[in-house]
Amino acid sequence: MAVDLIQFTSFYAGLLAVFYILLSLRISAMRRKLKVGIGHGEERELHRAIRVHGNFGEYVPLALFLLLLLELNHADTWVLHVMGSMLLFGRLFHAMGLSKSAGTSVPRFLGGVLTYSMMLVAAGLNVWSVY
Repeated sequence: MAVDLIQFTSFYAGLLAVFYILLSLRISAMRRKLKVGIGHGEERELHRAIRVHGNFGEYVPLALFLLLLLELNHADTWVLHVMGSMLLFGRLFHAMGLSKSAGTSVPRFLGGVLTYSMMLVAAGLNVWSVY
């Protein structure tokens, strides 16, 4: 009996995991540089880095789960790549925008739109796959 591989989710989960580790290492380096052991010590740059990391951790697991369900439901290859790319680029843009400023920015906005759109479309496609 052949086992279907979960190639697309594995690919995007791998890329996103590397990005998450880089965000984590960035916080560790900032903590050493600023001599802040826990929290952000009122350091704005560190606080933003912690929020970029936290926001990633809040959205990516559910988004990857939605991508996994699409793949298990045999969504077309192009759909899986579009969804995975939207998530990956959404998180990259969000991190770039929030890392520069706590205020609004085009990259942060675009990152949010890509992430939310990916999740909304993937959720809709998963519901639709039942019918």
